[in-house]
Amino acid sequence: TTDMKSIAELIGGDKVSVSSIATGYQNPHFVDPKPSYIISLTKADLYVTVGLDLETGWSPQLLSSSRNNKIQKGSAGYVDASEGISLLQVPSSLNRSEGDIHIYGNPHYWLDPMNGKGIARNIANGLERVDPSNKSFYEANFQAFIGKIDLKMKEWMAKMAAFKGSKIIAYHNEWVYFETRFGLQIVDFMEPKPGIPPTPSQMVKVIKEVKANNIKVIISSPYFTTSSSDVVSKQTGAKVLTLATSVGGFDTVKNYFDLFDYNINQLTGALR
Repeated sequence: TTDMKSIAELIGGDKVSVSSIATGYQNPHFVDPKPSYIISLTKADLYVTVGLDLETGWSPQLLSSSRNNKIQKGSAGYVDASEGISLLQVPSSLNRSEGDIHIYGNPHYWLDPMNGKGIARNIANGLERVDPSNKSFYEANFQAFIGKIDLKMKEWMAKMAAFKGSKIIAYHNEWVYFETRFGLQIVDFMEPKPGIPPTPSQMVKVIKEVKANNIKVIISSPYFTTSSSDVVSKQTGAKVLTLATSVGGFDTVKNYFDLFDYNINQLTGALR
């Protein structure tokens, strides 16, 4: 994904050439596995995956089609960026009637910038495995990345402090890491169950919740239609905000740091 690409570029600097398969404005669960991606993968030294079951629909078939032994699961050139990340919403049991349940936990972990540190560590480890001669270079860039995350976190937390505990509605359950880190409270979703489009009864329920809790914001993503959220907005005055779920979600979101700058500026503007 574009988020992994951005972090790989920040760690790899001029020693790497990085491309992403998914764009920042498409749903990462549903990527069309084009032949051109297989060609890229045949030449790759390193493959970075979000992991869990985020890319299940397309990543395994692309990897096997590439026939590149360097980047297969278990090889030195395979990086599962989720390694060591504390996952949220890990289900205790699996019930398909609950909609699209993620069997390992919610896979949108990069939306907590503190998890960016773990992603960067995993990518740095991968680069050092396949290119050990440049280990000190990657380590220096990794430390610089950690330093910048820590610096930006102070700024982001300060901006969000006044809105701690703010109740919001989300279209889809992909914001739990962001919500938890910045002290927001997602009280409901436009989708009645994950992956199930909004129903009239769910919209009625959300309208009641928005009015009862004086909710000011409904957050969505570039790849979801806002038609049902717009109906709720018209009935309640809550603002529909399309936030970036990934780098490249909007033209101004060019790297991993921009992702949080953009979303926090949008949110604080609307909540204010």
